[in-house]
Amino acid sequence: MKIRIKNILLFLLSFIVVSCSLQHADFKAKEIYKSNNLIITQISENAFIHTSFKQTNDFGNVPCNGLVVKNNHETIVFDTPINYKSSEELIQWINETLHSKINAIVPTHFHDDSMGGLQAFHQKNIPSYAYTKTIELARENNFTTPENSFKDSIILKLGNEKVITKFFGEGHTKDNVVGYFPSENILFGGCLLKELEASKGYLGDANTSSWSETVEKVKKEYPNVKIVIPGHGEYGDKKLLDYTITLFKTH
Repeated sequence: MKIRIKNILLFLLSFIVVSCSLQHADFKAKEIYKSNNLIITQISENAFIHTSFKQTNDFGNVPCNGLVVKNNHETIVFDTPINYKSSEELIQWINETLHSKINAIVPTHFHDDSMGGLQAFHQKNIPSYAYTKTIELARENNFTTPENSFKDSIILKLGNEKVITKFFGEGHTKDNVVGYFPSENILFGGCLLKELEASKGYLGDANTSSWSETVEKVKKEYPNVKIVIPGHGEYGDKKLLDYTITLFKTH
């Protein structure tokens, strides 16, 4: 009888584990907030893409992605929305809808589609962390400068989870880093990574000869990645890594 009860308990436990993993795998992304300046899309249980819009001469009105990751009523934000106003809107949404504190804002490079709204975060006393080269380039261009620097990588605490930010090499810019959320295997590639079928985009600060090699290193570092988010356009899986590698491969 004891053996039967034990078997039943084991069966129930395995059923619960399988059900949970299936739920995670089958998560249906949904747009959960939309205004004239900002769109927020939930892509997993604890991850949200924020999208704001940059008007450009060459590429029109460009959607710019960032990422919010959450654990235990704490969040970390990768890349600010494009300007002060949309960044204020995102901060308010995180505080009032997610009922969460923002532990950090992490710009992935020095362009305004990554840190154009940094001042809004600083005014709310939200600490910012950036690669040393990003801080250097921000100062050179008289941009709002991130407060805390890291040399090659940094691990930030998020509730009882962690979030990794790391520099792998040059590509879109000399300072582009990527963010990784290990608990959900989500990679925020920023402008280092391209959506499928994208063009090479803006190359004014790029190192096109190193770009593929840099993304190869990212791919090798995170073999279990499930969701990949580019700086612009549609997110997907590790195919975005392969597409970007091929796009910039020099023969």
